[in-house]
Amino acid sequence: MKITIKGEGLRGLKQPRVEGEALVTQMPISFLGFIDPNTGRVIQKGHELAGKNIKGKILVFSTGVGSTVGSYVLINLANKGLAPKAIIQRESDTVTLVGAVIGEIPLVHRLEQDPLSIIKDGDKVVVDSEKGIVEIEKRED
Repeated sequence: MKITIKGEGLRGLKQPRVEGEALVTQMPISFLGFIDPNTGRVIQKGHELAGKNIKGKILVFSTGVGSTVGSYVLINLANKGLAPKAIIQRESDTVTLVGAVIGEIPLVHRLEQDPLSIIKDGDKVVVDSEKGIVEIEKRED
């Protein structure tokens, strides 16, 4: 089953359309301290993504938290090839938004439907940040 939802996305990126496997958390993320900057692995103890790697995933989370240095961490992850392919948020925060813009990471937020209630780990997701569209192909269990 394919679901398409519309929101607001970043425009002007070199590659605004990407697809990949969803990695979803209901918890906020701080790129400074929660993510190992040398591997892309979530290292925050107690976080529901602890031990998982964001590299090459479509990272779906509510919002970012923490220091503005988190933008630099996200940019550095992108420069090292360790960043997510795209980010989907309920409501983007400034730290994540700035990191995505400079790191050339497609980002869509403010979707017509709550992405955290629709997208599940392992779903195939297409993100088109230019058009603000997210397409979800539900994983069959």
